[in-house]
Amino acid sequence: MQNSNAVRKVAEIFTARDSHDGDGVKLKRVFSFQPHTKSASLDPFLLLDEFSSDNPNDYIGGFPEHPHRGFETVTYMIEGLMEHRDHLGNVGQLTPGSVQWMTAGKGVLHSEMPKQQEGLLRGLQLWVNLPAERKMQTAAYQEFAPEQMPLTHLENGSTVKAIAGSTVVNQQEIEGAVTQIATQALYLDVIIPGNQQVTVEVPNSHTVLTYLLEGEFQTKDGKTIGAHQMVKWSEGEQVTLIAKSQGARLIFLSGEPINEPVVHYGPFVMNTMQEIDQAISDFQNGTLTD
Repeated sequence: MQNSNAVRKVAEIFTARDSHDGDGVKLKRVFSFQPHTKSASLDPFLLLDEFSSDNPNDYIGGFPEHPHRGFETVTYMIEGLMEHRDHLGNVGQLTPGSVQWMTAGKGVLHSEMPKQQEGLLRGLQLWVNLPAERKMQTAAYQEFAPEQMPLTHLENGSTVKAIAGSTVVNQQEIEGAVTQIATQALYLDVIIPGNQQVTVEVPNSHTVLTYLLEGEFQTKDGKTIGAHQMVKWSEGEQVTLIAKSQGARLIFLSGEPINEPVVHYGPFVMNTMQEIDQAISDFQNGTLTD
């Protein structure tokens, strides 16, 4: 049993801001590469976007073919239909509750396009960095259907969908569908009924983030977090989340920092500017994926 001194406190609160990407897709950018964090780096996490609209004009353009190198992209569909295609020949149908975990490695060309003309399209995309020794590995693609994601029902009515990693929540062991991740990333979709709480155990060394999709929750140190806000947590071995009366739904992320230089240019994330220049050259020459 962890002691009370292990409970993490709020280090910083972020509020998602309106933005757009791809072919004009409207989204909320929770964080990206801009040096906006006061407390510390969000290493190994690089970017988090939420897209959610029932207006086709906000999403119909999708994300046409584009390159990546040096990191991993994680797309989690909550509502709606998207199709993934890449240069390796993978074609993935992303349905509500499904996940794709793509390792760009040395290079990938892919697209993510809506497969609907109307209705709600809602989901998240997360970028996770790779250590230098794995940035030039062969690209890989994993897709997980909703039924492949372990769903745990806690005694207080809370549910935990385990997308990646392993942990203990309210003394129940949780293990996600995606394993063998370079940064030991944990990715959970947590729903907490009104006035209930969950406690998630995490390694003290990990960066821990929570992004609230719906409702409100209160922290052990008395702060109230609303929808479309993200918390970066201080050091410690537990995070306790107490839902307000209307309940809360949140994304819980944890990962081992890589502690290496990050140089970013568009869809490329490397360790030096020289490596970025090489990625640009490889893309222009058609050799990015060789």
